[in-house]
Amino acid sequence: MTHQANWPYNAGMQFPGFKDIKGLEPSLVKLLEQLEPDNMPRHVAVIMDGNGRWAKSRGKPRLEGHRQGVKVAREITETAVRVGLSALTLYSFSSENWRRPQDEVDALMAIFSRQLSRQKSLLMDNGLRFRVIGDLTRLEGKLRQKIEKLSHDTSSHTGMMVQLAINYGSRDELVRAVKRLVRDGVDVEGLDEQCLSRYLDTGDLEDPDLLIRTSGELRLSNYLLYQLAYAELYFTPILWPDFNPPEFVNALLDYQKRSRRYGAL
Repeated sequence: MTHQANWPYNAGMQFPGFKDIKGLEPSLVKLLEQLEPDNMPRHVAVIMDGNGRWAKSRGKPRLEGHRQGVKVAREITETAVRVGLSALTLYSFSSENWRRPQDEVDALMAIFSRQLSRQKSLLMDNGLRFRVIGDLTRLEGKLRQKIEKLSHDTSSHTGMMVQLAINYGSRDELVRAVKRLVRDGVDVEGLDEQCLSRYLDTGDLEDPDLLIRTSGELRLSNYLLYQLAYAELYFTPILWPDFNPPEFVNALLDYQKRSRRYGAL
């Protein structure tokens, strides 16, 4: 994909008002032109799966797969802004991923830390908001500080929310939400779905309309279980490092073919 490093962004801009459409590959432009602007998902959640298998299939170390995965994550984030999404949530590191070899875990944490610095310009120049969900208490202090500062520095922005799930597990999230409810003395008789949602890590963010999972696995892997109750699910065999912007737009086009009835006829 060829694109401008800092393409113009307008918080109120919706498809097809792209100021830099000439910088895109013709094949991607053709796909973008097929999207229905009035039938776009607002929030897309992604399980970025397959980095290790991608690297192994090429005789490379697993870390190289993660590095390539980071590049793809940026391209997909840029495309999500370009088509006017309100939020993009990327499953970056699950609470179960601590079971991986320590050297891989350490390398992933180092990648997260570097990328927070490198991607700051993308967030600041384009008015994007940033947040990390998950139990951050297990993260190293300097990494937590970087996360908190970037979240604070972008909190007044009005553009798309870029949300990373780090040390995240949906069951753990629900347990932590209930604990906060109890600490706050919430009356159990007054508890409803809206109240519980506010205590989840995603807070006031609207639930995902679409979940994308790469690499061919057909499960949710303890990801946003409460929030995905009515999301459309899109599974692709493509490994995450090969999941490019045209494939992302194809997922959006597939979403637009579906009828969302929420239990009604």
